[in-house]
Amino acid sequence: MRILAIDPGNIESGWCVIDADTCRPLDFGKTDNEDLLERLQLSGLVVDKAVIEMVASYGMAVGKTVFDTCVWVGRFYETIPYTHIPVDLVYRQPVKVHHCHSAKAKDSNVRQALVDRFAPGQPNHGKGTKAEPGWFHGFRADIWQAYALAVYAADLTGTHSRARAAE
Repeated sequence: MRILAIDPGNIESGWCVIDADTCRPLDFGKTDNEDLLERLQLSGLVVDKAVIEMVASYGMAVGKTVFDTCVWVGRFYETIPYTHIPVDLVYRQPVKVHHCHSAKAKDSNVRQALVDRFAPGQPNHGKGTKAEPGWFHGFRADIWQAYALAVYAADLTGTHSRARAAE
């Protein structure tokens, strides 16, 4: 099973497609929202399930960029089912708790938890080098959060958890 995860932004969004059994990243990027929407509409991403990070309010004032991001969440959410792919909205807090066991975790904590799980001991936070690419080769910015969301969704399906327990 392949899972698509999107970490939406107001202009660009991080996204990642993973194999749910191994959690290996298969395709990813940080893409202009219009281009990503077009790719979704044309079924340019072959996946079995999609998850989109949902914006949450914690009582603080927000500005235009947050509201613009909310619009993009809705546009992605509306488009994906037309390609006959089930889609879920997931808040960031359960993802942070899943990977770091704390709702107070920051993006850097989540990133380190992913490196510790999938690329322990690999140079450059698991990115490796051009000559010897690592598990996270090519990852940058919001791709990390999209990957964390995808792994969260894969772990909830149970296939990866069972495979890991059998090792």
